[in-house]
Amino acid sequence: MIDQTLDLTLFDRIVAAGSMSAAAREMGLSLAVVSKRLGLLEQRLGVRLLNRTTRKQALTDEGQVFHTCCQRILAEIAETERLMTRQAGTVGGVLRINAPRAFGRRHLAPLLVAFRERHPALKVHLELSDLWVDLVAHGIDVAIRVGTLPDSSLVAQELAPNYRVLVASPSYLARRGTPQDAGDLQQHDCILFGHAPHGDWRFVWQSETLRIQVRDTYVVDDGDTAHELALHGAGITQKSIWDVGDDIEAGRLARVLPSLQMPASPLHAVYPHSRHLAPRTRAFVDFLRDGLRATWRWPQH
Repeated sequence: MIDQTLDLTLFDRIVAAGSMSAAAREMGLSLAVVSKRLGLLEQRLGVRLLNRTTRKQALTDEGQVFHTCCQRILAEIAETERLMTRQAGTVGGVLRINAPRAFGRRHLAPLLVAFRERHPALKVHLELSDLWVDLVAHGIDVAIRVGTLPDSSLVAQELAPNYRVLVASPSYLARRGTPQDAGDLQQHDCILFGHAPHGDWRFVWQSETLRIQVRDTYVVDDGDTAHELALHGAGITQKSIWDVGDDIEAGRLARVLPSLQMPASPLHAVYPHSRHLAPRTRAFVDFLRDGLRATWRWPQH
C-alpha cells in the first residue's frame, strides 16, 4: 500500500512537472528509478499512461483518467492527515475505560462527570468488571487496576497510593468486643472474599510479618458482598481504603487494629502502549491522577 501511494505521487509529479527528469529532481530520485517505477506501474495496470519521447510527453486517454483519480486520492490522503493533525490536540471521540466495580461506582463515575464537563466533545464507554480484561481484544483505551500486572507488555502509570485495612461495624464491635492484638482476631467472625479466599491474614507490625489464621465465618466470591456483610454487623473483613474510606469517615465502619499495616499495590492506569497515545487517554489519565490524589485524605494510623 505504501509503494502504491508512492507510485500515485510519482505519477502526479511527472504530469505536473512535465517530464520524468523534472519529477526526479523534485522528489530527490534518480531518473532511472522514476522511469523504472513508471514502467512497473503501467505493467501492473496493463495500460500505457504516457506517450513519451526524448523531448516531450503526453497523457494517453487512460493516463488522463488515471491522473484524475490520482489527484482525488492524494487530496483525500492529505485531508486525512490534516484532520488527524488537528485532532492530535483535541480531546474528543470515544474513551473506553475498564475498572473494578466498586471503585468505578464510588470514585471513577464522579470524576468522569467532571472530566467530560471540561471536554464536552468526548463520549465515554465505561465497563465495570472485577475480572482481568484483555485490553486489546476488547478495544479498551485505559483500565484502572490494583495489584500486580500479569501482562508485562502493558504500560502502567501509578495513579494513587493504596493500602488495606481491617474494618467492622460499630454494632459488631459493641456486641463482640474490639480486638486488642492480632491474636484476638482468631476469636472473631471474619469475612473472607475473592476467587481463592483463605484465612491466612498477613500483617506488618514493627517491621515483622505476622501471619494469623482467622475464622472463616463468611466466605463470599464478591468484594461488594463482603463490604455489605461488614456494614450489617456480620464480622471483620479487610478491604482497600478506597472501598471503605467514606464509611470510616461517616462512622458506618470502624477500623480494627489500625497499628497493623497491610500494604497493597497502588492504583494504576494501564494501557496497551504509550507511543502515539490518543489525547483523550493522556488527558484522562492526568486528570484521574490529580483527582484521586486530591481525595487521598485518610491516615494510615
